[in-house]
Parts: sequence; structure tokens; C-alpha cells
Amino acid sequence: MTDTHVTLVTGAASGIGRATALRLAERGDRVICADLSATALEEVVSLTGALAAGGDVTIEVDAEALVTKAIERYGRLDGVVHCAGIEEAFVDARDMSLAVFEQTMRVNVTGSFLVARAAGRVMVPQGSGSIVLLGSILSTVGYGGNAAYTASKGAVLQLGRALAVDWSKFGVRVNVVGPGPVATPMSQASIDDPAKGAWLRERIPLGRPALAEEIAAVCAFLTSDDSSYMSGAYVPVDGGWLAL
Repeated sequence: MTDTHVTLVTGAASGIGRATALRLAERGDRVICADLSATALEEVVSLTGALAAGGDVTIEVDAEALVTKAIERYGRLDGVVHCAGIEEAFVDARDMSLAVFEQTMRVNVTGSFLVARAAGRVMVPQGSGSIVLLGSILSTVGYGGNAAYTASKGAVLQLGRALAVDWSKFGVRVNVVGPGPVATPMSQASIDDPAKGAWLRERIPLGRPALAEEIAAVCAFLTSDDSSYMSGAYVPVDGGWLAL
């Protein structure tokens, strides 16, 4: 890789994606921030000087266009941190609609595949690159009332491992980060709920949810040359959750 990395961050308007974009820009990366709407990226772009790219990662041409935009501007792509994702409302699987299940799988799994595939088509000929997919602690354990999200994050983990096997021989590393509860807009309602919040603090050995910046730090490490021998890894960042 070059000294100045070119890195695409999806889901960059808020949460882990936003924190990752800020972290990468701080270390000097040329960052491409992607989200459903380029308008939603105005704040993070103003803070980072990043290139904004609007697009739906579940649409093939949109996912490819994100990578194309990076290549057209900078001539290469060194890293991808794919943070775009959704979580369905907590509900017993018996009461979950097929539409909700399919949409969760489409955004979390198909979106991960399309973005990674587009990046791989550039990175493999380039002979280098690092792709970070966002799994979850639920990539490896079950959780009640969360069937679609849990299934999708398990699939993301296995997708990342399969891509690592396919592409590591070409110098392209693929790793999966597994956050536990994180204080982001997507999970804030659960954290703020008195009963759920108290249960989470008791359940997590470190006694609190993660900050988005703490997940971003790991994503930044995995896109750096300091992690040059890591590929196919699953890296939980969970405050000790999986140790119990």
C-alpha cells in the first residue's frame, strides 16, 4: 500500500461509519464517505474533507459506482470499511414478516457482498487492499427476538472468511469486526430504556456499551499496514460479552 491510503467507508453519515471516517481522515487517509443520500453526509464531509458518494449498497450498479468514484478520483482503492446495515425491531420470529426478514438480509448480507465484490475487482488486479466487514457478537451466538439480524450477521462473518480464502493469495485481506452493544443511533433506544439499559450494563463485563469511536479504532487498525498478517479474522469488540 501507499503511505496515504484511499479508503471507502459505507454507512458514513452516522454511528460507526461516521466515527471510522473521522478516524481515517485524522490519520491522513483520502476518504470516500458513502451513504444512502449524499446530503446526509454533509456534516462528516465538512469535518473530514472527504469525497461524498450517495448510493444504495443493495443495488449492484450503486455499489460498483462507489468504488468507481474512488478510482476516478484517486486511481486506486486501498481499504473498505463496510458499515452500512440495519437491525429489525425486536420481535419473536413467529411474528416477523417475510418482508422484514428479507430486507434485513438484503441490506446486511447482499450489501456486504456487492460492496466487497466491487472492491475485490479492483484490489485483486492491484495486488493489495484491505476490506473490513461489520459483523456483530451475534455473528457467533444467538439472541432472542432478533432472528433476522442474527442470521444476517452470521452470514456476514462467513462471507468475510470465504472472501479471505479467495483473495488473500492476491494480497487482499478481508476481516470481520464483531461489535457488541454500541452507543449509536441504531441502538440508542435499547440503551436508553431503563430495563434494557440496566441489563446491558450488567451483562457486559466492562459495564457499558462501546463508543462508536472504539469500534472505529479497530476498523482503522485493520485497514492499516500494522495488521498486514491478518486475514479471515473475526475480531470481537464487545467489552467482554463473549467471554461469559
